[in-house]
Amino acid sequence: MDYRDQTPDIIRDFLTYHETIKGHSKKTVDEYYLDLRTFFRFMKLYKANLPLDTDFSTLSISDIDLGFVKSITLSDIYEYLAFLSRDRPNTTGGGSGYGLSAASRSRKIAVIRSYYKYLTVKTHQLDSNPVQDLDSPKSAKTLPRFLNLEESKQLLSSSGEGANADRDYCILTIFLNCGLRISELVGLNLTDISSDSLRVTGKGNKQRIVFINDACAEAINAYLSVRKDIAAIDKRAFFLSSRRTRMSRSTVHALVKKHLLEAGLERSKYSSHKLRHTAATLMLRNGVDVRTLQELLGHEHLNTTQIYTHVESDSLRDAAKRSPLADVKRNSDKRIPGR
Repeated sequence: MDYRDQTPDIIRDFLTYHETIKGHSKKTVDEYYLDLRTFFRFMKLYKANLPLDTDFSTLSISDIDLGFVKSITLSDIYEYLAFLSRDRPNTTGGGSGYGLSAASRSRKIAVIRSYYKYLTVKTHQLDSNPVQDLDSPKSAKTLPRFLNLEESKQLLSSSGEGANADRDYCILTIFLNCGLRISELVGLNLTDISSDSLRVTGKGNKQRIVFINDACAEAINAYLSVRKDIAAIDKRAFFLSSRRTRMSRSTVHALVKKHLLEAGLERSKYSSHKLRHTAATLMLRNGVDVRTLQELLGHEHLNTTQIYTHVESDSLRDAAKRSPLADVKRNSDKRIPGR
């Protein structure tokens, strides 16, 4: 998507800032553009008192300027949030209803908040920020699904034999031990692999080092012994498809589903991303602190990582039992005088 030719400077400069200075990916910046386009289309519609069922695609934002941006008040933005909540078509998951979820609205608010912060703090084009005190919609916290330890072992044992057995086992091992995102896994190059670590390129092209354990090192070496004999078309890619090109996300998704089925696990409940949840949860249960986990997973904010602390009821129950006072009970033979 090329938004540059159809976007006014007041918006394009913000998008360029995020792409060049903040280092956000093109995909992320494109999503920012779409969110701001929806926002300003609604504002043009609302301020001109047009019907809410007006076709958004007919509204151009090419004439949006600083004066129009300054005219938007917090009350206007509340009207936009009401529109998102009640009247915005919701096509998520193939749906055809109206009204976006609290999580979707929160993401759109985050973009608006970032935009106005840029105009007030970075470029000083606005004297005041109308969204400074805007709260995000409350959304119910959902706990991530994950495999337990025995289910994880079942999955690892499902790679079986065959031409791709070493590759598939290596992929599953890295997912379950390192908690990589699927984009990070398929993006691995041969030059990113060392004897004790992986160089991982995460969101926003940010790189981090993920150290590997003996199980990962063994799985990687076994796959490398097979990989070296393949006449790869993409010579840089670590994981190769049957066509000798870099594996795609969809191929890895299908691979994970296949092995979940072969392991006797419910494939509809789990995915490659759930293996990332599994790795995080198992590490947390085995003594890895949440800040270390944040670095390992490549989370920018700690509160993203802290969702895994909510799945630790078993560990919390065990911690209560391990208290040194857990076996100290009242001596029933000693009564308080006068009672």
